[in-house]
Amino acid sequence: MPHAIVMPKPGQFTEECTILRWLKKEGDPVAKGDVLFEIETDKANMEVESFFEGTLLKILVPVGGTVPVQATVAFVGQPGEAIPAVVAPPPPPPKPAETPAVSPAAAPAAAAPVPAAVPLLATPIPASVAPSSPTAPAAQKISPRARRLSKESAIDPSGIRGTGPGGRVLEKDVKAHLEQRGYARIRITPAAKELAIAEKIDILAVRGSGEGGRIGVEDIRRAVDEKPKVMSRMRQVIAQRLTQSFTSTPHFFVTVPVDMTDLIALRREMKDRGAPYSVTDFIVQAVVLTLKEFPAFNSGTDGRSVWWRSKVNLGLAVSLENGLVVPVVRDADDLSLAELHDRAAALVGKARDGKLAPDEMSGGTFTISNMGMLDVENFTAIINPGEAGILAVSSTRETPVVRDGRIAIRSVMKITVSADHRVVDGSVAAGFVNAIRAKLEDAALWRRLA
Repeated sequence: MPHAIVMPKPGQFTEECTILRWLKKEGDPVAKGDVLFEIETDKANMEVESFFEGTLLKILVPVGGTVPVQATVAFVGQPGEAIPAVVAPPPPPPKPAETPAVSPAAAPAAAAPVPAAVPLLATPIPASVAPSSPTAPAAQKISPRARRLSKESAIDPSGIRGTGPGGRVLEKDVKAHLEQRGYARIRITPAAKELAIAEKIDILAVRGSGEGGRIGVEDIRRAVDEKPKVMSRMRQVIAQRLTQSFTSTPHFFVTVPVDMTDLIALRREMKDRGAPYSVTDFIVQAVVLTLKEFPAFNSGTDGRSVWWRSKVNLGLAVSLENGLVVPVVRDADDLSLAELHDRAAALVGKARDGKLAPDEMSGGTFTISNMGMLDVENFTAIINPGEAGILAVSSTRETPVVRDGRIAIRSVMKITVSADHRVVDGSVAAGFVNAIRAKLEDAALWRRLA
């Protein structure tokens, strides 16, 4: 009997995946461990291997198809075996918005910590904001001759009002539309028109850049580039989650300058001795230490209850070519500076190689967004849903400052905390960023910790 190939469940919170490409086609031999297809989740792209050997008998889900996890997508077996009937699985049930993993109200005050809410690209998306495919427009009623004339003329007939039965667009309607829009006066090269037909570009909407407004191939290519393109699932999730966070969470921001001069000098000494630490490592350690002093920033809320997380699971925002992922350093409060360096470096490397497991992007309690390498003076970040704050780290710049009544040039880095005002008040946020600053400016502390 053929073996069913099912859509895997890459992570605890992944409910559906999209097939990006099939690496095997129907009739191809399949060995155990062969990569059958590549999928896109709301967090990353992954290859899916076969646990069976035989022949790929049937592909049920084509490229671009999105199905729930554990749905059957193909069958592998021996040639000639009958393919079982497959009932399409129901879509994942919608989830209520702003619901924590465990109801804080139901948890005893001194009991084990409530499971952490999970960060960007790892949180189940409420049905009210879940990305979905745009609704297909109703099919236009158009006669075959009218459709053919529209195609040959390289125009879009969707805006033409039909005079036929039930609003059907007739050939005469297309001709009237062309005459009304001055189609006969349009000048276009044969190659440009051929490309417009192939790419379904309406030349009535193209402005020619050639002599006398003549439309050339470059004009059509520009129109092709400007056509709406469906966002990747990752980009849709980023858009939806951050919109939800920014519109439902009362953000406020507190910025302080940090004098990094002494720490940079210390790091240079350490590097000369072979220590691998980056400035980011010191920032991460300073944030972890400060989160233990300010537990409000390591908490979550649904707007009615607040729950505290006893462990620091630190998210590190990593920018990729097609979006943003947030790998999580779990139990960061138990790690030394050297261990934090190793754990963070490994996760960031996996993120950039596209090899993060979905569960390595879940469970965060606070996030750092570091744009220090991008030459920015200051910025604010949007809080990761389910968390109480996020720290934005800007570039270190040579800056004139007043020290002991004199002007001196120092290496200054601005940090900005975005805080959820439902959980954190201004004085607490000010204390938080100033405590981070004090640690980063304390060279003696880092000599002890390193």
